[in-house]
Amino acid sequence: MVPGDTGLLLRLQTEVLEAVACGEPLVAVADLLCRRAEALAPEAVCTILSVDAEGLLHPLAAPSLPLAYSSAIDNQPIGPRGGSCGTAAFRNEPVIVTDIGSDPLWQDYRALAEPLGLRACWSSPICDRDGRVVATFAFYYRTCRGPDAMESSIVQTCVHLCAIAIAHERTRQHNHRLAYFDVLTGLPNRGHFNELLDRFISMDEPFGLLLADIDHLKLINDTVGHTFGDMLIRTVAARIAECHPSLTACRLGGDEFAVLVADCGSDDDLEDVATRMLMAVRGLIRVGDQTVDPHITVGGALFGPDGIDGAALSQNADFALYHAKETRRGGYVRFVPGLRTSMLERANMVRAVDQAMTEKRIVAHYQPIVRLDTAEIVGLEALARMRMPDGRIAAAGEFHAAMADPRIAWQLTGQMLTQIAGDIRHWLDLGIDFQHVGVNVTTGDFQRGDLEARIVETFERAGVPLRHILLEVNEAVYVGGNDQMVPHAVSALRQRGLLVALDDFGTGFASLTHLLSFPVDIIKIDRSFTARLGSDGASDVVVGSIIDIARKLDMKLVAECIETPEQAQILSELGCVMGQGYLYARPGSAGDTTRLLSLFAQKSNASAAARRTA
Repeated sequence: MVPGDTGLLLRLQTEVLEAVACGEPLVAVADLLCRRAEALAPEAVCTILSVDAEGLLHPLAAPSLPLAYSSAIDNQPIGPRGGSCGTAAFRNEPVIVTDIGSDPLWQDYRALAEPLGLRACWSSPICDRDGRVVATFAFYYRTCRGPDAMESSIVQTCVHLCAIAIAHERTRQHNHRLAYFDVLTGLPNRGHFNELLDRFISMDEPFGLLLADIDHLKLINDTVGHTFGDMLIRTVAARIAECHPSLTACRLGGDEFAVLVADCGSDDDLEDVATRMLMAVRGLIRVGDQTVDPHITVGGALFGPDGIDGAALSQNADFALYHAKETRRGGYVRFVPGLRTSMLERANMVRAVDQAMTEKRIVAHYQPIVRLDTAEIVGLEALARMRMPDGRIAAAGEFHAAMADPRIAWQLTGQMLTQIAGDIRHWLDLGIDFQHVGVNVTTGDFQRGDLEARIVETFERAGVPLRHILLEVNEAVYVGGNDQMVPHAVSALRQRGLLVALDDFGTGFASLTHLLSFPVDIIKIDRSFTARLGSDGASDVVVGSIIDIARKLDMKLVAECIETPEQAQILSELGCVMGQGYLYARPGSAGDTTRLLSLFAQKSNASAAARRTA
């Protein structure tokens, strides 16, 4: 090679590397490389083909050949008779064909080349750092010949430059995927979702936004492992993404997905897509010996009616999702303006309760459970109260909305358990007779999967036998989920010696048939039945039936919210033995309760024996 030729190759190399460094697309770099190579070798026609992971060829650049030729090569497989390029990629070595018309390597492609006057072809493989063929660089000739020395130098330089450009493009694509796509699911990530949302808004056409959470993912991670949890996330992601042609699914992180629904301008359209998502996600997932039936909860909002900018639309869809998780777990809720007000009020309440717990202003009050025939106190129900900054004691109803937050519910239960354990220990030390204290728990307590450990550790630390604890579980908590999480946890606690009460029975969440499967010891008849006793014959009949069934199932009964002697009399006549309500005592502090127990606690040999062994 003469010195002038070396200078030309250096200029080629410099120009191509500058294009790579400036971020030019790979196809533009390949086109530039072909044109500069053809300028240095005027008798050659240059092409660059990429080779994908499946071994298929795809044109990157062929500026001097018609588009029809490149189109015919696209998606052709590499192989032992793949022309010069397909064979070079297959063999991972240069292939020189000096006569296309007679060489058997060109048998399947001769009809493409000869009409263009192409008589010979020299193709060289381009490899990545691991030695895998990722592309080919070819010189075609219009005469039957092979390369000369200058052309060999040009090809050697071009192959090297192509390898650099392809490696740079792959690094760029990898970084792009890391920046814009979720690694676990392959869906657009939160950052990409924000860009997609802005793009949808800029088009100013109807669309919907759905937000979805996987139900009980944390419990699944905690009980069967994160490997199963990751499989669940991937499967749910795939099922969502494939369930409807007009949606774009994104993973925002954790168990949360966002779905943009194009051409969606009505409540019915949005609900239709949400329903399809809910149905598509269902279906058993099995990993080894573990199986789960996945469910999601969905909230939705429409561009325009529910927000004209990304922030408002996302927030309103989030309000709808939060409300759905409270009221329709495993279902769909569409945003309505009232949700914003209620969610903001609840957010304020969550902050207030959070601060009260930090300042130790959550206190346990107790309401006696009495024998209806003697009015003796046989047990207590612990009720959370919040001491306000001005000293006023707020009942649970004033901050009940905050309990929908699983974190708040979990922390509050922890503080209540500690106080209750201390109070019971104090009463035992005083020699006061009583059977048990009822402790209310919520869905948030079960979702963590550690309720049993918390109860056992708290009461063992205080030296309180677990037989003094009555776990009160609301019907909505028992039957509100799509799995057996709560019944299984309750069954485990009963095996520890705790008694379990089904609270607020008859409110509409469960039926009498559920008593056959719920692991409970006590049924608490809801206040709605107690209030109508004596004035509504149907209530008398229903309560009587509940009492009769409970007796036959060997379950105890407690009637809630007894306020009049007449109600107590009717309940006694129907066969109910125990009750609680304002007729006997309002909830009071631990000190007030100590005085009541000292005066009215039931005296019995059984309780005395329990006291001696405590």
